[in-house]
Amino acid sequence: MKKIQPYMLLTVLSTLIACAPKTEPKKPNILFCIADDWGWPHAGVYGDMVVKTPAFDKLATEGLLFENAFVSSPSCTPSRSAILTGQQFWRLGQSANLWSTLDSTIPVYPILLEKSGYHIGSWRKSWGPGDLEVGGYTTTLPAGKKYEGFKAFLDARPADSPFCFWLGASDPHRGYERGSGEASGMDIDQVKVPKFYPDVPEIRSDIADYYYEVQRFDSDVANAIQLLDSIGELENTIIVVTGDHGMPFPRCKANLYDMGVRVPLVIKMGKNLNPKKGRIIDFVSLTDLAPTFLNLAGLEVPAQMTGKSLEPILNSGMNSLDTLRNHVVFGRERHTPAQLRPSLDGYPSRAIRTTDYLYIRNFHPERWPAGVPENSTHSMNTFSDCDNGPTKFYLMENATTPGLEPFFNWSFAKRPAEELYHMGNDPDQLVNLASDPDYGLVKKTLAKQLSDELTALEDPRVLGGKVEFDSYPYRVRNRSNKSK
Repeated sequence: MKKIQPYMLLTVLSTLIACAPKTEPKKPNILFCIADDWGWPHAGVYGDMVVKTPAFDKLATEGLLFENAFVSSPSCTPSRSAILTGQQFWRLGQSANLWSTLDSTIPVYPILLEKSGYHIGSWRKSWGPGDLEVGGYTTTLPAGKKYEGFKAFLDARPADSPFCFWLGASDPHRGYERGSGEASGMDIDQVKVPKFYPDVPEIRSDIADYYYEVQRFDSDVANAIQLLDSIGELENTIIVVTGDHGMPFPRCKANLYDMGVRVPLVIKMGKNLNPKKGRIIDFVSLTDLAPTFLNLAGLEVPAQMTGKSLEPILNSGMNSLDTLRNHVVFGRERHTPAQLRPSLDGYPSRAIRTTDYLYIRNFHPERWPAGVPENSTHSMNTFSDCDNGPTKFYLMENATTPGLEPFFNWSFAKRPAEELYHMGNDPDQLVNLASDPDYGLVKKTLAKQLSDELTALEDPRVLGGKVEFDSYPYRVRNRSNKSK
């Protein structure tokens, strides 16, 4: 019998290997957890000594914690629309406003993932509030079918298919059970009060009640992680935890200051996904998440998405040191119809945030930033762009109390066309430097940079011509206490 030479055996083996069917690498699962009205810096890992967020903090030690994450707009509907579409809110027509709709022809990352074989779905609050049917969503939803919990979603998953799940919540949106934070064991004397509020027990207790609901959301995240682990999917899952904007307090939610637009953000890659650890100081927008998810799933990012994928940071675990990451832009249009009735006008503003400065352009300074003091077209009436609660009522009741007037004005008084704050000297953004000649060059430089970027991103507010944001309907229906 003729012997097979070693080189012939190698040739045969090489041929067999080359002809063998190639297996595609398993696509990563995506668990996206988003709180309703949870803002920076209210997590233990960011230095808050009262609120307890063990699930978020653990993810931060195992993954990447982002120090400078910002929403596109500090209002629920435009913020969530921007996350889903990967585009700045002003590019989305009616979706720039609260209680609006979303055009179904605009690509959203969950549906793009579904078309590539992902099982998608959501629980509780995803897009909204508003009326999706008007935008063409009649048989599906932008974040996928709603399920009664994460387990029900996983039970419905086709065998071995990757999944993308939106874990929403109504926490920590108002209303709160008054005193719930203190009753749970929090020491309200230890609550850190922002400098734009007086440090009084009523406000400390109100913040503690907010913390109580932050903690409830954190427990939802912990339960989801435990469920992933129990079915053996934790190590192949990207976990993202964040909020849609700042806390529902005066000068926070619906405002362009840090406590309105800056949010907690952690991204943890499972052990099978080349995980990295660290704290990221690069500026990121939540519009960056959609292209990131698509990139990680191996899909092409639609050209209209303005967000920039975070994949390089996730793969390296390092700050990008990229000029694209040394600032972020954001803004707002109408939150509620808060001006004099029957007006549907909003309070249009845009801003640019760098390490050292926050520059804000208010397009209609003659309007009221938190709504009119008189009755407006909105059900909450006075200052209706600000959620009702003990902090708001305390400021209103003490508007003319000697020594307390500045606190009222910071939240409710009219604002000039331009605002400029030095973040190092004034982290609470209380001293407007826009009219200070020493900062004239800084203001001019930032104003031009903001204008140039808004022009490049096709913002109707700077392009000229007709601007329709104030004329879009306010599509409120089936309104609940936890839906604004």
